[in-house]
Amino acid sequence: MLKVSNLHVNYGGINALRGIDISIEENQIVTLIGANGAGKSSTLRAIMGLVEKSQGKIEYNGEDLTNMATKDIVKKGIVMVPEGRRVFEDLTVEENLILGAYTRTDMAGIREDIDKMFELFPRLKERHWQKAGTLSGGEQQMLAVARALMVRPEVLMMDEPSLGLAPLLVKDIFEIIKTLNQQGNTILLVEQNAKKALEIADYAYVLETGELVLEGPGKEVLMNDRVKEAYLGEAK
Repeated sequence: MLKVSNLHVNYGGINALRGIDISIEENQIVTLIGANGAGKSSTLRAIMGLVEKSQGKIEYNGEDLTNMATKDIVKKGIVMVPEGRRVFEDLTVEENLILGAYTRTDMAGIREDIDKMFELFPRLKERHWQKAGTLSGGEQQMLAVARALMVRPEVLMMDEPSLGLAPLLVKDIFEIIKTLNQQGNTILLVEQNAKKALEIADYAYVLETGELVLEGPGKEVLMNDRVKEAYLGEAK
């Protein structure tokens, strides 16, 4: 479905990604884990066309996306929930959702999808009139996910969705991720909570300083001694 081949990304003199290969199959949850600066967010941003790629190829259902503009990648059905939520703080919850559907012109379908988002996230329905900047961190994260879903994506990429949230809200976010996957969304997840990410992932990749050092089914990677020691705080 989505294939990344020999991807290189440079920021000035820094090699953020050094020839990584990633494959994501339909209806999978795939996670990227690694320390800060490992290249996880750079991978998502490169797929979305937000950073320049010095080498490599990105394919989606056999089509080359490598040099495609971000807005056209979104139209193909790939969307990213950015780190830090980045909701439009001065707009209401409902206005944020409408903006999420900016690639669409079917007004009846947009209205229908807003209602679906309110079913999926009841707290957003209760606050549909509130400015997004007045929401809690967890509510803003829900809004960021809902806004991305307004595109009706096939592939949903999420960058650190649990960052800065209380433990109870972290649990809620991971339940939402599983629900979205069950509803047919393919998910590429970058997540600092490695344990929770690996528990729900069909497949996982471990990045270190821009290189892939380990990959495999999520639960197998979760049991790897190197991963336990480096990312789960467990001694060998």
